[in-house]
Amino acid sequence: MLPPSVAIFSAMLKNDGHEIELFDTTYWEIQDDDLVDNESYKEKNLHVRPYEKSKQEVSLKKTDVYAEFSATVDDFEPDLIAVSCTEDLFLFAIRLLKAIKNKRKAKTIIGGMLPTFAPEKVIRYPEIDIVCVGEGEQPLLELCRRIENGQNCTDVPSLWFKQNGTVHKNPLCPPFNLDDVPLLDLDIFEEARFYKPFDGKVYKTFPVETHRGCSYCCTYCNSPDQRRLYQQQFKNGFFRIKSIDNVRAEMLHFKNGYSAEYLYFWADTFLASPQSYLQEFAEMYADEIALPFWIQTRPETINENNLRLLKKMGIHRMGLGLEHGNEEFRRKVLKRNMSNKDTIRKLRMIADYDIKFSVNNIIGFPMETRQLALDTIRLNRQIPADTYNMYTFTPFHGTALRTLAVEKGILDPEVIATSLANATVLDMPQFTRDQIEGLKRCFIPYVLLDESRWPQIQQAEMLTPQGNAIWEKLIEECGEKFF
Repeated sequence: MLPPSVAIFSAMLKNDGHEIELFDTTYWEIQDDDLVDNESYKEKNLHVRPYEKSKQEVSLKKTDVYAEFSATVDDFEPDLIAVSCTEDLFLFAIRLLKAIKNKRKAKTIIGGMLPTFAPEKVIRYPEIDIVCVGEGEQPLLELCRRIENGQNCTDVPSLWFKQNGTVHKNPLCPPFNLDDVPLLDLDIFEEARFYKPFDGKVYKTFPVETHRGCSYCCTYCNSPDQRRLYQQQFKNGFFRIKSIDNVRAEMLHFKNGYSAEYLYFWADTFLASPQSYLQEFAEMYADEIALPFWIQTRPETINENNLRLLKKMGIHRMGLGLEHGNEEFRRKVLKRNMSNKDTIRKLRMIADYDIKFSVNNIIGFPMETRQLALDTIRLNRQIPADTYNMYTFTPFHGTALRTLAVEKGILDPEVIATSLANATVLDMPQFTRDQIEGLKRCFIPYVLLDESRWPQIQQAEMLTPQGNAIWEKLIEECGEKFF
């Protein structure tokens, strides 16, 4: 999915008279050890359904991405190089910046969750001049205006600015008013970025924002720390809802201006909005938009009324996070309090409404054991999901479980978190890396095949030629029977 933040930044800067160019690394075939193709991982492990070829075929570029980036910078001669990246792509971003042969006067700024929660760590890199802590809309626009006018930039709110051996640390900007977000600038992306598979079919898909922030306290997520960061300075905190009129305008922009076939609501928990908002939103959507769509939400938000509203709107799919199957572990370690009984009941209710859904799970939490992980498999076996997936716990900066892992001595505090599909970076004697990887790759056979097959599946957990051969046959069998 195309990154909405980049499209927002581009629209704001262009509307203010600035010239921008996007360098998008999506289309390069890059052979770097810490980069993982998550889509291939999901397809190989049957975490998604096999899907048709895209309507917009893409040939990955095999040229040197670093040389191409350097040449783009040389041609464009920017005043500012702005990097937006997830934590697992941060080191790749640094390698790109290192590759620039002629930076000239350009400053480099980086934003995202890692700069927000570890600015001291990020600002140490010589390739980085400015770090954005928190949301980037207002700081980036103000920074560009000052650069344009030749003004001092070191006191722009939300920015840490490195100058002459000194780091200027400025307080946060207030949370951005979502109704001031402009229509996304999609012209900077290649056409192929609009196409995404759902349920085996590829649609021309666009991301829609209804709100920002999350009121839950999951310890594997950085939303709670993001909320606390803003609550320290601002009374209203971080959670905001975009007005229905503005969401409507955004969706009509996609539907009428870009021939959208599908919408992707990227809020952490779509159904967390007030009931009155959801009711009005559903009526508007059914009357004026009427496109198939995907949401993500939590089991706690599932009830008869919400499901009726989603059906009225014409929902196609939803994703829900289970994360772990042991009630006590989930409550004490993950801060998720719903019982297995209620979880099963609510997710079966989704199936009763004939709504397809997938469930997300995590393995390799601090203090987890293989037996605890098997409880996750047992819970998934009782849920009529359309697809199931399991990812490695990733200790992102800004999460309570990263702090716990460092305190327990099972994580080097300097580690930059890698992809959810990678092997664990935790050192846990009671649940080793090979044990986690073996159980993770066998997740789908454990969930879908009869429990009498478990001894055979356990053999496939062994990361040996014999175990690999058994695993390949099990995955092939699951694919033929269930997909």
